[in-house]
Amino acid sequence: MNAVLGLGTYRVHAINEAARTALSAGAAWIDTAPNYAHGHAHRDLATALAEHPAVRVATKTGFDPQGHHSLAPAFVRSQTEQSLAELGRADLVFVHNPERSSHDRQQLHQNLLAAFAVLEDFAHAGRIGGYGVATWSGFTSQAFTVAELIALAGDAAGSQEHHLAGMQMPVSLIMAEPITEALDGTGPLSHARDAGITTFASAPLHGGELPALMTPELVNLIQPGSTPYAAAFHIVGSCPALDVVLTSTSSREHWDDATTALAHPVPEDRLRKVLDVLSAG
Repeated sequence: MNAVLGLGTYRVHAINEAARTALSAGAAWIDTAPNYAHGHAHRDLATALAEHPAVRVATKTGFDPQGHHSLAPAFVRSQTEQSLAELGRADLVFVHNPERSSHDRQQLHQNLLAAFAVLEDFAHAGRIGGYGVATWSGFTSQAFTVAELIALAGDAAGSQEHHLAGMQMPVSLIMAEPITEALDGTGPLSHARDAGITTFASAPLHGGELPALMTPELVNLIQPGSTPYAAAFHIVGSCPALDVVLTSTSSREHWDDATTALAHPVPEDRLRKVLDVLSAG
């Protein structure tokens, strides 16, 4: 099954407009956080979400609007309560860049365990659908593995009936290691999918920088006749074990182009050739 497109609201200036564009196009997920849009993202999304009760909603906990980071249980609980009050619901609450909480690996895992325990309480009470981890460098820095996160969730729940349900990480032509690993059935995306965890790709355009860096030769190798924008999504959508690709576009044209690209993944042999070209520099 091909990955579906979701709206990621990081660095989106007109969040309400972007949400309405995505929702009118049938977006499956909207991903946000309390610190996005200088702390106004939830407020800006609330009306659109209320009008579209079927769309699934993911938010996060960890950063306040001023950029301070904490996984202290009282902070996680308070921030999640506020998120629910503002958004009206949350299918997933991601622990946001937990690798920021400590440079000591053992302490980091203790911080995650404490945060998971709070989110287990919310999930057990039926107030959120589940929780997960949204990371930028946690897997690549070996701060944690999927197996370790699952074990921590089990400890937080007191059994293997935990609510760890989502994993989000950057996947793009620039951050292509997850694609290479998934092609071989290894890496965090494959391990998460095997465990029944929904996988999300963030930053498919690497903050919007990627299309300008792509040569015509690379675009043609990926998908003859394509555009750099669409080619970037062809590649990410070809990544095995990926369920949702998040994009921050507010343009219906770009949304439709990305959706079409995801529906036409690159054949595996061509995908491997592209990755070989990239790794060779």
